[in-house]
Amino acid sequence: MRDLAAELDERRARGLYRSRRILEGVQKPVQVVDGRKVVAFCSNDYLGLAGHAKVVAAFRHAVGTYGVGAGAAHLVNGHTRAHHQLEEELAAFTNRERALLFSTGYMANMGVAQALAGRGDHVLEDRLNHASLIDAGLVCGARFQRYRHATGVDLAQRLATLEATGERLVLTDGVFSMDGDLAPLPELSRIAAAHHAWLMVDDAHGLGVLGATGAGSLEHFGLDAGEVPILMGTLGKAFGTAGAFVAGSEALIETLIQSARTYVYTTAMPAALAEATRASLQIVRTDGRRREKLAALVARFREGAGQIGLRLMESPTPIQPVLVGDSARAVRMSEHLLEQGMLVPAIRPPTVPEGTARLRVTLSAAHTKPQVDRLLEALEAAQGAEAPA
Repeated sequence: MRDLAAELDERRARGLYRSRRILEGVQKPVQVVDGRKVVAFCSNDYLGLAGHAKVVAAFRHAVGTYGVGAGAAHLVNGHTRAHHQLEEELAAFTNRERALLFSTGYMANMGVAQALAGRGDHVLEDRLNHASLIDAGLVCGARFQRYRHATGVDLAQRLATLEATGERLVLTDGVFSMDGDLAPLPELSRIAAAHHAWLMVDDAHGLGVLGATGAGSLEHFGLDAGEVPILMGTLGKAFGTAGAFVAGSEALIETLIQSARTYVYTTAMPAALAEATRASLQIVRTDGRRREKLAALVARFREGAGQIGLRLMESPTPIQPVLVGDSARAVRMSEHLLEQGMLVPAIRPPTVPEGTARLRVTLSAAHTKPQVDRLLEALEAAQGAEAPA
């Protein structure tokens, strides 16, 4: 048997050990974590909707109507009117024929890959895709390849070498969760179409944030359902709730209902959560000021970071990684920030490639300009503390 304790000790020694923190209260910028008051710059609650009064009120009201649990799978008797209305509204929001709810983004990605690809088919993925997409491609049984990050030429060359038989499924993040950059979706769409391949975009970090109405990376690039046939989005980030959905054609959604194992064989998300998401979706669609404020905070942070010599990555999104390199140094800087009341996690391998450990700063419309300025001051101090003597 493996010596698990020894493996854990080695992980600690390499600066790769992960520890959970305990949050008290609502998800918001000023939090009490492990008994300590901090300003958190690590949440994916990009629009500050997780504790929004209208969203919370919708949830509480729906609990009185539907109770707490769904009780069964969607295909048994767990699919309520709340679920159905949310699906219809998500389809309209993304300008697609249908949408289908899943319990998590991980399950949505696994379900799509398993339903559309298998033995004899091909799955091609960006090298920096989220783990859920990578696992989906590996588990579905298809032949699996990873192309160079955001490099359409490499994808095209790989597609060109495939035999004519079998399905071809190209999977990519819309916004890459650890770098914050955008996939070159127009180029990927043209390449996929030229090679008769499905293109699926996981827009977990783009929906609510990008586009004139918050409809995400596809709206940002002006792409429609014909150009990107499969869209996956999560509800636990900019929407502030939990769960996920896949949007696409009538035939795609019916196929998933019939054969996506992660949809068929699991209990539906609570109906009250669906009602809360309907409330948050309404805010996303109608309150563009939140996106405008968020964009202003991102610009303020990037300008300030440049002035103090921080190494940022090319990200126009609320994900603003500060590249450190060494894992142990990233951990020490994160701890230094915590001492100053700033919660910013150190991201290390295997989540990111070796030598690219970073502080993953995420911004929210709920943050204030003074809070962002305090973070910059704390980062400058942490950087100074790590400078060679």
